[in-house]
Amino acid sequence: MSQEPSRAAVPVGEAGPHTPEDIAALVANHPLLVGLPGDMALLVTGCARNVAVKPGDYLLVEGETADTLYLLRRGRVSLEARAPGRPPVVIETLEPGAGLGWSWLFPPYRWQFDARATEAVGAIAVDAACLRSKAEADPTFGYELIKRFASVMMARLDAAQLRLLDLYGRTRS
Repeated sequence: MSQEPSRAAVPVGEAGPHTPEDIAALVANHPLLVGLPGDMALLVTGCARNVAVKPGDYLLVEGETADTLYLLRRGRVSLEARAPGRPPVVIETLEPGAGLGWSWLFPPYRWQFDARATEAVGAIAVDAACLRSKAEADPTFGYELIKRFASVMMARLDAAQLRLLDLYGRTRS
């Protein structure tokens, strides 16, 4: 019996105070965003909040609105593809330092995969509409984001290709 994933358990704020300065430092030092020119990290920080996700909870559900970029700080997330009547196929396991979610960049803004916490996850959740708005208002910032996410997309496509070859590759006689 296959159970459809649900984001009923939405990420909740972590316990303990986090000042805007803490969030700014976490954003600026995240591997996906480190080295952003000028004060561009502050543009991201203005859209960001700290979240915690329990093991087994979904951060993304295929087909739902792509509304958040997650900057993973701790824990692990399984990026999965679903097929009716089959268990999910793990495309990639993401670890601290990874960026999760790029479907928010492109219409129709729908997740293409599921992402499930396999351990307790701490992340910075960045509001996608806020970030898109800032990227559209500042094309230099938008270009910096696209360059960084293009490398993430290429890595995910490579991982998916390797996984498909592993699952369905033909052996030569």
